[in-house]
Amino acid sequence: MNRIYLDHAATSPVHPKSAEKLAEVLTTVYGNPSSIHGTGREARKLLDESREVLAKSIGADVNDIILTSGGTEADNLAIFGTAYGRKDEGKHIITSEIEHHAVLNSCKKLEKEGYEVTYLPVDQAGKVSIDDFKAALRPDTILVTIMYGNNEIGTIQPINEIGDLLADHPATFHTDAVQAYGIVPLDVKKLNVDLLSVSSHKVNGPKGIGFLFQKPKTLLYTQLIGGEQERKRRAGTENVPAAAAFAEAVKIAQDSLEEKRERYERFRKIFIDVLDESGIDYHVNGGVQPYLPHILNISFKGTDVESFLVNLDLEGVSASSGSACTAGSIDPSHVLIAMYGKEARELRDSIRFSFGYGLTEEDVRKSAESTVKIVKRLVK
Repeated sequence: MNRIYLDHAATSPVHPKSAEKLAEVLTTVYGNPSSIHGTGREARKLLDESREVLAKSIGADVNDIILTSGGTEADNLAIFGTAYGRKDEGKHIITSEIEHHAVLNSCKKLEKEGYEVTYLPVDQAGKVSIDDFKAALRPDTILVTIMYGNNEIGTIQPINEIGDLLADHPATFHTDAVQAYGIVPLDVKKLNVDLLSVSSHKVNGPKGIGFLFQKPKTLLYTQLIGGEQERKRRAGTENVPAAAAFAEAVKIAQDSLEEKRERYERFRKIFIDVLDESGIDYHVNGGVQPYLPHILNISFKGTDVESFLVNLDLEGVSASSGSACTAGSIDPSHVLIAMYGKEARELRDSIRFSFGYGLTEEDVRKSAESTVKIVKRLVK
């Protein structure tokens, strides 16, 4: 059976060119980039070149990039680094109810340590209200952390507007852009953010590496203690092969942003057209512009998410019920709870399909047809 992978929001296949770069550097560039001899300088040169690619991709300067082990560490560094670094200025944090668990669980930990966190609600499109944000903002707010685009429903938040509102406020502004990076254009200067998190494995790069953008003069308390790597901001010998492979994937992603947007919009249309032609009962969760075009979260009335996913798997289609970090237990989506309430049927009948590298229009059509077949079988 040729499987069709529709779970790119969970992780993406490594692009062949990125894999080639990883293997090449892993076997030829083995020096420690902190060493001053020729072997170390070779590694440093490659690391610096990779960092330049990453910085350019978000309109940042090369020294603004802190390499991390992935999006979770980048989020943790942003949140704990800000909270601990600015605790004498205040202990109020603003986030949203639909953040990734790397953000939500970090905030919950801080609450246990005496910090106060405001969790902004969202509407049924999964979007935070600017009015709610204005009402929550206080003189003692030290951190605002709002994701750019949601990983379950694809809704894009009003980051520009929030950034403008914070221009004259001392709070540090962080956005988790893990799901949006490589899908939509991002410019940290236009967004007016102080911190921005990114992960390699969402853009067809290797797992285990990401970065945190840190705007100059943004206070950040170091979390990993050791050497003076990453300009004394994140200790530990840098993963040069992964950084080079990450940069290779980023080059490819940045060169194809518009082409991908158009392709994913075609995929969405094909999928939805098949559903419409079948006459089954469904609705899209979120799906209100602006959204991330590669994420399509659909509620199928009368179905059960667990049996639906099993049936999709038997049909050779890989999809999910939401975030890969919690999908193992098929717990109700905190995103859908925030949108619809704890008793909503969407918690039990929603599937996330997400598009990416290697997918064809025929793959999408076949997946939609399999979906229709499963719905008709499950709905009695």
